[in-house]
Amino acid sequence: MEPGEGPGALDLHGDEEIIEVVELGPPGPDDLAEEMEDVDFEDEGAEEPDAEAWESEDDEGVEDGMEAQDDSEVTFSLHSASVFCVSLDPKTNTLAVTGGEDDKAFVWRVSDGELLFECSGHKDSVTCAGFSHDSVFVATGDMSGLIKVWRVDAKEEVWSFEVGDLEWMEWHPQAHVLLAGTADGNTWMWKIPSGDCKTFQGPACPATCGRILPDGKRAVVGYEDGTMRIWDLRQGTSLHVLKGQDGHQDPLTCVASNQDGSLIMTGSVDCHAKLVNSTTGKVVCVFKMESVTPKAPISEGEEAESNSVESLGFCNVMPLAAVGYLDGTLAIYDLSTQSLRHKCQHESGIVQLLWEESSAVVYTCSLDGAVRLWDARSGKMISEYRGHSAEILDFAVNKDASIVVTTSGDHQAKVFCVQRPDR
Repeated sequence: MEPGEGPGALDLHGDEEIIEVVELGPPGPDDLAEEMEDVDFEDEGAEEPDAEAWESEDDEGVEDGMEAQDDSEVTFSLHSASVFCVSLDPKTNTLAVTGGEDDKAFVWRVSDGELLFECSGHKDSVTCAGFSHDSVFVATGDMSGLIKVWRVDAKEEVWSFEVGDLEWMEWHPQAHVLLAGTADGNTWMWKIPSGDCKTFQGPACPATCGRILPDGKRAVVGYEDGTMRIWDLRQGTSLHVLKGQDGHQDPLTCVASNQDGSLIMTGSVDCHAKLVNSTTGKVVCVFKMESVTPKAPISEGEEAESNSVESLGFCNVMPLAAVGYLDGTLAIYDLSTQSLRHKCQHESGIVQLLWEESSAVVYTCSLDGAVRLWDARSGKMISEYRGHSAEILDFAVNKDASIVVTTSGDHQAKVFCVQRPDR
């Protein structure tokens, strides 16, 4: 799918205090990736059946006290240390994979927490885990750079590879192709399970975040030096490089694209979120958090709290984008007017946010251990779910937005039923 031309012609108006428009010159030549045969990106025709209905009984007898409150339906507690990452299998949404500080990853059933198999053999904290687009494979990656791929039905390892220190990992949306970014600045791409490989050489600093665009032909990668590159996955060349004033002043923390891949958003430690036209490589506007909420006076021995963009994403049904900040601010931006629409304050830092696929509802998880649902149209909180005794470190939402799976520093993963009466 080729990106549309519409967003490239976005009219600029609205609150000029939070908008910068930066024209980019033509991209210069960049390092070519290693030669190899073309990876086949043909759509393998994965079917997307409806997620199985989630059945649950009313949770009775939950105590009001914060410590005792547990709104979850299922708790998975085989990890013996902080659980860093979780993903749901895309095809059925019935399986979860979690990875943790205990050097372990597990694939388990969401309905009852039953263990299917352990992804064994890691030698460092498992920080990345995810299923292929058709749920045939599951990949797990640890901080040291050991990546393993398992065939889900056979519960057996089919491929492994070791790279430098791992920063992020993502499956291709249509093919059995895996991408990963490492601390040496390289982005790796493998065909699974053959292991055919390409590398995309970035600047000599960590490739801190990355995302394959919906067309499956390009990927956007952010780096610690504040630069962002859009790569042509087939040719191994960079189509656009944003650096200097066009890039960020501090390391990138997250990237996202809208549903057709025409717009990219990047977030950084510099507290800015940049909206970029993926076809032209031009910065459409910059969203800046004006003033942060005043904090309580700093006691002796405490450090001043820093702020950064931790997560961001686009709404599929309205021209809205959400940005989550470490100071607890959830900012909802209107893309048509390029202005701040709502500011939703959390008591502690936002770790991650996700939009529902088919509504203007955004989910946040935060360092206070709660999952919250927000109506982006009104800026009001819809509901809040608790159950963890420590910060939530990652979460996933199933396709029909009926369940949320969370992982936490309390060594547990939990499943929350979030079906709402308005649906």
